[in-house]
Amino acid sequence: MAHSKVTKDFNNTANWFLTKPRITGFLFFLFLLTFVALIVYQRYELYIEDQNKEVTGILNELEENIEQSLKNNYTVSLTLALTIDDKGEPKNFNTVAEKLIQSNPHLQAVQLVPNGVIKYIYPLKGNEGALNLDLFKSVPRTVSEAKKAIETKKMYYQGPVKLHQGGVGLVGRLPVFINDQFWGFSAIVIKLDTFFKSSGINNNKYKNYRFQFSKINSESKQEEFFLDSKEAYDFDQSKSIIFPDGDWKLYVTYLNKSDVWVQLISTILFGLSLAILSSYLLTRLIIKQADLQQMFTKQGEMLINTESKFKGIFDNAAVGIARVNTKTGALLEVNKYLCDFLEFTEEELIDKKIKSLIHPDDVVEDSRLFKLFLNGDVRQVNTEKRYIGKSGQVKWGNVTITALWNVGEEPTNHIVILEDSTERKAAALVLIESEQRIQSLINTIDGIVWESYMEEHIPIFVSQKVKDILGYTVKEWMSSNSFWFDHLHPDDKTRLVEYLELNLQKKKQLDASYRMIAKDGSIVWIRDIVTVIEEQGQPLKLRGIMIDITTQKQAEVALNNSFNLVTEQNKRLLNFSYIVSHNLRSHASNMQGIISLIENASTADERNEMVQLLKTVAENLNETLLNLNNVVNIQSSLNIIVEALNLNDYIERTLANLNAHILNKQVSIINKVPENVLVNYNRAYLESVLLNLISNAIRYSRHDTPPIITLTCTAENGQQVLAVADNGIGIDLKKYGDKIFGMHQTFNGNPDARGYGLFITKNQIEALGGKIEVTSQLNQGTTFKVYFK
Repeated sequence: MAHSKVTKDFNNTANWFLTKPRITGFLFFLFLLTFVALIVYQRYELYIEDQNKEVTGILNELEENIEQSLKNNYTVSLTLALTIDDKGEPKNFNTVAEKLIQSNPHLQAVQLVPNGVIKYIYPLKGNEGALNLDLFKSVPRTVSEAKKAIETKKMYYQGPVKLHQGGVGLVGRLPVFINDQFWGFSAIVIKLDTFFKSSGINNNKYKNYRFQFSKINSESKQEEFFLDSKEAYDFDQSKSIIFPDGDWKLYVTYLNKSDVWVQLISTILFGLSLAILSSYLLTRLIIKQADLQQMFTKQGEMLINTESKFKGIFDNAAVGIARVNTKTGALLEVNKYLCDFLEFTEEELIDKKIKSLIHPDDVVEDSRLFKLFLNGDVRQVNTEKRYIGKSGQVKWGNVTITALWNVGEEPTNHIVILEDSTERKAAALVLIESEQRIQSLINTIDGIVWESYMEEHIPIFVSQKVKDILGYTVKEWMSSNSFWFDHLHPDDKTRLVEYLELNLQKKKQLDASYRMIAKDGSIVWIRDIVTVIEEQGQPLKLRGIMIDITTQKQAEVALNNSFNLVTEQNKRLLNFSYIVSHNLRSHASNMQGIISLIENASTADERNEMVQLLKTVAENLNETLLNLNNVVNIQSSLNIIVEALNLNDYIERTLANLNAHILNKQVSIINKVPENVLVNYNRAYLESVLLNLISNAIRYSRHDTPPIITLTCTAENGQQVLAVADNGIGIDLKKYGDKIFGMHQTFNGNPDARGYGLFITKNQIEALGGKIEVTSQLNQGTTFKVYFK
């Protein structure tokens, strides 16, 4: 009963409004006017908010640009500071500065300022006015801001300031400290207009905004502005940001504040007009209910026509369209394109499950994506998959799946739109196979195929062969723009850079050999054949092949060593022939003279004396022939037996043989050779070498000092090195250094010396591919080093 009464009251109220159209229209006008006022207020708030967002966006963009520029400048200053060694001397300043200027064209100059005096400038041309300027004897403002950089130990920018080399600019100074002591500054110079241009501070860029750049004068404490402005702007009401690196302040102000009222007035007029028109139309609508009914009828007819047009578009679309039951996967509606694509009739497709048409290999991925779609994680799925037609033919299709339910509602139906991509997919597969064949062909070439941009040699491509030759993966090679240069042998970098600079300008094909450091630390010789690739007549890329020529280089080194060895052997043989000729002629001459004296002797005693003298000469001749025979045997032996010998065992055996001499001279022997050291050597040669070196150390000891002989064995560059050191009388190497290993060379007046020992020792060592070296000082001792091959 109560519900019936409420319904009746509502109907009466509605009828009252419908019977009084003008009052209803006026009330509706007041309602719309209130609504328009609310919209105007909201638009005003949005306009102010958008204006603030735009100003904030501009400031953020400029702040990011300036901060990035300051970071780059800091990197330049730091790089320049790293050229200073521990003694405070810059190394390669011009070379490093040139590269920094090339990489940072916005810089006018870079400087090193030891003790506040500008001593190094690059480029010097155009900046001569600043050379030798003492910052601490300059104007007070310069002194103050230079000291500020030192106090903060951070990079600080002076300026904008008039530069001594002309113009207005900014000077960034990074204080440099060596061992916590102030050394000076690493500085950069930027023209002010260049700084504004690179940062995007341009009053001509934005129509409705103006910029101003200021700084507090450290002397006058007044704010100075540096952007010329034809008009006066109230920057007190602007937004601004502060850059502490230079104590700068950047303002942005909006000019056309009256625009909001222009827009609001148009909105007010539009709303007022809309309210009047709406009220008038409502009045007319109420008056003419019949017209309204007729309008509804026409709208119904239009809806029917729209549905008819949609049906025509659906059936004749140039893509496949289907409406699918989301929960069951059954096809509810399909168009002609989809039927033709799948080779089924419409009746055959209806009520088929969409999943039954998908290729089995794509079902798992399709289920994963559809699960995300069904859970609401995505509202639309775009993918490419394979379908199986009625004839069994596999076809590719680009598929878009779109939900037909609103967010938060239960899934009902969804639309599937499909475009045939079979031909395009086949063409893509052919292209992929072609690329794979090319890649395979490149990787079978016995060399590293590579390509890079000509500027800075940034890598574009490198073949898999790089791992076989240098040990690096393709990913490691491509990880750095300077990977190739970083792994060049240090001794080849300068030569190669000069070669490239000279020949790349001529657009010539390059052919260079150099060394690279492989991943395992070994040195690999590379022959690099490079071609300059031009596009539209301009050199753009470099393409080349790096061939491993390490074996060839090693063969060249071996050949040179063999040549040097043969040359040395020839010299020895020639020297040996001179020695043999001289020694035998000397003995023969002595014997002839004695025989002549025997023939002329007048008494038997004289003849016996001459016979004894002849016997002595004959014994000396025999000894000379024996020693010469030993040398010949060493130099002519082709099959010297070499085996692994325990070095320490042979040292102990030699010391035992010399025990009487050791005890007689009270020699202290310090044997530091490890017990497990093995050397590949001939037994007799090793015994002879040890005997000669140790006996010489005993023989040439000093009378005023207890003799000490020390034996050690260390590894040098993969070779075992035996050192025999004594504290004996020593040898004057400046006087006898080139004769010490010669035949018949004695240096200390020892009557027992014959000058054969060291000559034979050197020949025995070199016959087995080793070498011997000597260091000595008079009255301090001598050290012989034997390098075993």
